[in-house]
Amino acid sequence: MTTRIKICGLTREADVDAAVGAGADAIGFVFYAKSPRAVTPERARALARRLPPFVTPVGLFVNATDAELAAALDALPNMLVQFHGDETPADCGRVKRPYLRAARMAPGFGLVDFAAAFSSAQAILLDAHVEGYGGGGKVFDWSLIPRNVPSPVVLSGGLNAANVADGIAQVRPWAVDVSSGVEVSKGIKSADLIHEFCRAVKRADAELPR
Repeated sequence: MTTRIKICGLTREADVDAAVGAGADAIGFVFYAKSPRAVTPERARALARRLPPFVTPVGLFVNATDAELAAALDALPNMLVQFHGDETPADCGRVKRPYLRAARMAPGFGLVDFAAAFSSAQAILLDAHVEGYGGGGKVFDWSLIPRNVPSPVVLSGGLNAANVADGIAQVRPWAVDVSSGVEVSKGIKSADLIHEFCRAVKRADAELPR
């Protein structure tokens, strides 16, 4: 088993290079103006030019307008879309692109039904339920995740090098997604923390029962 790795909220060339060098599979750009990690389509395009083949750019959107989506997709034509707001299945389908759908995990949340409603998503990204949008760097209770989710799962929410192995062992996600757990401040990543996180994921994979 190989757990894929996404490093999200990148704003600097050095951080993109560190993520690629550490072995990340995907790089996340935030297209949500209220986020301290937000980038413009033009800035994301410049950063994405540093990506080698087979490292996927991912764009995070929160209740974006059609014009905002179109501008970002025009700037990064090969971008995977991540919907992180209140988008409906119809909203996601209008983009005509592969997408991830974020789910805000809390007691009583019907994840199986949610995933079934977004059956066209490539994966469901699980994040903590906090005020506003995004997980706020908080870990949610992984025991809330049912075993019969009908979609690949991306585990997110407060992950770092110290806890990601436990998350992989308990959840067995298709991928993990980190942002604040590899930062020195919001939007400013640490190359050392990125490498530590990726090494921790690879060790966790190696220790899983065959």
